[in-house]
Amino acid sequence: MRSTLPPVSALLSLVAVAFFAPTAPRAHAAPPAAVFDDIKVHATPDELYRLLFALPKGGDLHHHSGGGVPMDYVVEYYTNPARNRGQKFYLRTTITHVPGAPAPALPAVLFHVVRESTWKAYSPALRAQWKLVTDLTPDEKAAWLSGLKLDQPGESRDEFFEKTWFRLGPIFGDITLGPDLLIENMKAFGREGVRYVEMQVSPWGATDGDGRPVSAEDYYLAYKARLAQPDALATGVTVRLQIVVIRFLPGAEDKIRDAFAFIDAHRDLFVGINLAGREDNGKGQAARFTHVFREMQRKFPRIPLAIHAGESDEANTNIRDTLLLGADRIGHAVNILKDPATYLLLRHNRYLVEINLVSNRLLDYVTDPLQHPFPVLLRTGVPVCLNTDDRGMWDSNFTDEYFTAVSNYNLSWAETASLARNSLVHAFLDEATKARLLADYEKALTAYEARYLTADWRTAAAAVTPIVSNYGKQAFRLTAPANLGELR
Repeated sequence: MRSTLPPVSALLSLVAVAFFAPTAPRAHAAPPAAVFDDIKVHATPDELYRLLFALPKGGDLHHHSGGGVPMDYVVEYYTNPARNRGQKFYLRTTITHVPGAPAPALPAVLFHVVRESTWKAYSPALRAQWKLVTDLTPDEKAAWLSGLKLDQPGESRDEFFEKTWFRLGPIFGDITLGPDLLIENMKAFGREGVRYVEMQVSPWGATDGDGRPVSAEDYYLAYKARLAQPDALATGVTVRLQIVVIRFLPGAEDKIRDAFAFIDAHRDLFVGINLAGREDNGKGQAARFTHVFREMQRKFPRIPLAIHAGESDEANTNIRDTLLLGADRIGHAVNILKDPATYLLLRHNRYLVEINLVSNRLLDYVTDPLQHPFPVLLRTGVPVCLNTDDRGMWDSNFTDEYFTAVSNYNLSWAETASLARNSLVHAFLDEATKARLLADYEKALTAYEARYLTADWRTAAAAVTPIVSNYGKQAFRLTAPANLGELR
C-alpha cells in the first residue's frame, strides 16, 4: 500500500513554520523597560503627559487640606448656590483704614473671603470693602482666582505663606461643605490613577453651615459619614487624615498634646501627626518640641509621625532633630545633602522622604531642577515618593510631578514604578488596607505595561484624555487646553 504521509523533509518544514512563525514577533517584542526608554526619547510632551496621566499611581502622602484642592473648585463652591446650599459669602476687594473699627481676625489681604454672618458684624465702613461674591465682575472674579494661586511672576514663598493661605476663607472648616470639596478632589485624583490620599487637617475651629462652632468630634463624624457615601467610594481613592500643627505658634505644644489624644480615640480615620510652617521662623525648629513628643510617646500607643523638615535654603540640623522626635517620614528635605551625617542615616533605612518637586520650584527652594536632591536620594537607597503638597495653589496635578521627574532625571521604568510602591509601603495604613492597595497597584501596573508599553504606544497615548493643569501646560509647553478647573 502506498503511504499517504508526507516525506520527513516536508514534515520538518511544516514544524519549522508552525514553531517559528507565530512566536517570532513575541520573541522580539521589546520589554516594557525598553519601550519606556524609547518613549522618553521619541514622545512629544503631550504624548508623554498622556502616558504619565494614565500611569497607575500610589498615594499622595504630603497633601494639605485647602491648598490641595483645585482653586477653581473653591471659587465654584463659594459662588454657586447649588454647591454651597444657599450660603452667601463676601470678598474683600479694597483695603482702606477705618479709624476705630475692630480689625478682622485675619491679616488684611485682598481677596479675603468671609461668610455673610461675619460680614454683617463689621461696621458699615468696613463692610463697604467687601463685595458679595455673586456680584463680582468677570475681572474681579479672575483676580480672586489668581490670588488663590501662585501664577504671577515674582510670587513665591512670601506671597504663599503670608497671603494666599489667608484667602481660602471659611469653606474648608465648614463641615457641610469641606467634605463635599474633598469628594470632588478624590474624583480628580481617581482619574489620575491615585489610590490613596493622606490629608493634613485640623479638626479644631470648624463650623456648621451657619458659621456656628462645632466640636472636633463633629468634624470627625462629618468626614467619616461623607467618605462612606457611594460617590466617595466610587472614586476608588482611600483617604486618611493627619492632624497638622503650625509649629511656630505660641500654643503649639498644647496642640500636639491635643492631637495625640484625639488621634488615639479616632484611629479609624486619623492616622498621624505633622508639623508645618515656615522653617525660617526660628520659633518653629524641631528641637523645640522634643520634650512634648517624649511626653506623649510615654502616654499613648504608637502614633506615626510625618513632619515637614529641610524645607530650607541653608544647611541646618532640622531633619536630624525631626528624626529625634520619632518621625517616620520627612516632608521635603531639600537641604538634606548639606547635612552628610543625616543623609547617611537615611540611606537604606526605614525613613521615607516625601518629595514635592513643583512646590519646591515655585517657592524657590530649588530654583534649578538639576540641583534637586530627589534623584540622588532615589539612586542611593533613600526611600522616596512623589507628592502634590498644595497642588491647588500651584494650579497643578499629580501627573505634573511625574512629568517633572521623568523628563528632568531620566527615570528608568523600574524607578518610576517604585515611587508609587514606596508611597503605599510607607503609608500610615492598617496592614490589611495597605496589602489591598499594594496588590491593586501591582495588578494595574501589569495592565499598564500590556496596554501602553508596547510598540504601539503612540496609538495608546492618543486614546488617553488627561486632566491638563495650567502649570503643566505652561511648564511643559503642552498644546492640549488646560482643563483642571472642570468639576467632575
